Amino acid sequence: MATNQPLDASPMESRFERGEHCLKVPMSLFRENRQRLIERLKKIQAVPQRGAYVVLKGGVDVPFNDTDINLPFRQESYFQWCFGVEEPGCYGALDLTTGSSILFFPEFPAEYATWMGELGTLKDLKKRYAVDETYYTGKISKYFEARDPAVLLTLKGTNSDSGLTATEANFEGIERFNVNSDILFPEIAECRVVKSPKEIEVLRYVIKVSSDAHKAVMRTVRPGLVEFQAEAAFLHYVYSVGGCRHVSYTCVCGSGHNASVLHYGHAGAPNNKVIRDHDICLFDMGANYCGYAADITCSFPATGKFTEDQKFIYNAVLDARNAVIKAAKPGVTWPDMHILANKVLLQALKNGGLLKGEVEDMLEADLAAIFQYHGLGHFLGLDVHDVGGYLPGHPKRSSKPGLKNLRTARVLQAGMVLTVEPGCYFINALLDAALQNPEQSKFIVRERLENFRGWGGVRIEDDVLITENGVENLTFVPRTVEEIEEWMAKGRDKLELPQKRKFYPDDLS
Repeated sequence: MATNQPLDASPMESRFERGEHCLKVPMSLFRENRQRLIERLKKIQAVPQRGAYVVLKGGVDVPFNDTDINLPFRQESYFQWCFGVEEPGCYGALDLTTGSSILFFPEFPAEYATWMGELGTLKDLKKRYAVDETYYTGKISKYFEARDPAVLLTLKGTNSDSGLTATEANFEGIERFNVNSDILFPEIAECRVVKSPKEIEVLRYVIKVSSDAHKAVMRTVRPGLVEFQAEAAFLHYVYSVGGCRHVSYTCVCGSGHNASVLHYGHAGAPNNKVIRDHDICLFDMGANYCGYAADITCSFPATGKFTEDQKFIYNAVLDARNAVIKAAKPGVTWPDMHILANKVLLQALKNGGLLKGEVEDMLEADLAAIFQYHGLGHFLGLDVHDVGGYLPGHPKRSSKPGLKNLRTARVLQAGMVLTVEPGCYFINALLDAALQNPEQSKFIVRERLENFRGWGGVRIEDDVLITENGVENLTFVPRTVEEIEEWMAKGRDKLELPQKRKFYPDDLS
């Protein structure tokens, strides 16, 4: 288990915590984030030297359709980065002149305490979140009227992964102020790209919890279980052991052919296949703690013992992963790492008799994208696909197959946290298209390929920190064939399948 000690914090400092056995995150993490943003904005010529404020809107409760039940709340990521506030419906502001931080909270009628528990005072909230001032949201307009700001900097910009726009702060009376919605977005996104030491410690924790949960799942899985039982085991572990109430994305628990479905586990395919003998399992799952995400994929045989074909593909992907881990460092570009992974993967597939010809010619024909359609990896932080991939002043997205799916094309810097996730999949639609394309089909050994139709795929995904000298791998799971087989063998003969209970008769008529 990861350490449960608080990060560098004074004994009296407020913290985010989920129990004595979980990491305690000091509010100074968010204060330091705010200071980084303020210092960055003060260097921008278009920002007035006095009277400029950042104004952010926090996340809101989202009702389940038209009912009076809300979906589980998670804070809006930029707001979390600045304030670490757990409650919905809040606003926050930063005074760039004084460096002061201000939070605005919803004011509830006294009878709410009957349903929601004791209502904290503004003084309580000020201490809890270690900010300089606290008010109720109904006072926002009057707060700024009294200070006559030169400009309010609000958040408005498009997320390059989702194509969706950040929610801009808006309150009654805001039209009376000078509002600029252009400056803030690229600057705060850039701040989130390179993590602070305290952010890295939170990421270490949630990645270690997620690693241990994956290891527990690997020892649980065996033929006869349903994929969602593996998902349930992961969810139980990260919450009960790690205090992670949320996961950062829908768990992907693909076995057999489902391992080739890149975003399996969605509502139409909810991890509901029975795991069979000789299935390869591809489980992509990551916990979330204090808003920060892990994103780990483990691929392993359901039986705990690799077949020769499984070993061949797994080692090809592992070779690609190892090459990137060795080569990644400050100053290299992420597209170059993607191409390196493709080159190593294709060479391994050629060595195993699945491909023929020259690897450079295969790359020129975009053959790599047939076997690994997605990009090599992405930024990781408060979002599983963290922000900053394609900001102004950095390389734009490529239009080439494979490269077009990269979530960033940036030059690596120390302090970045990314996933390294090469894969090899056998997706019928892509394979059929390649076999119809003479520029690609000439490299494929068709007879060998037939062994892998409906087989699934392999992905190996690690969460890594770019250091001054290279890479620190924050993920701790068995990775070689030998390590996986040894780990899954321990105690396996003592495992018993969960008892299947029939709650209803087969015939409900």
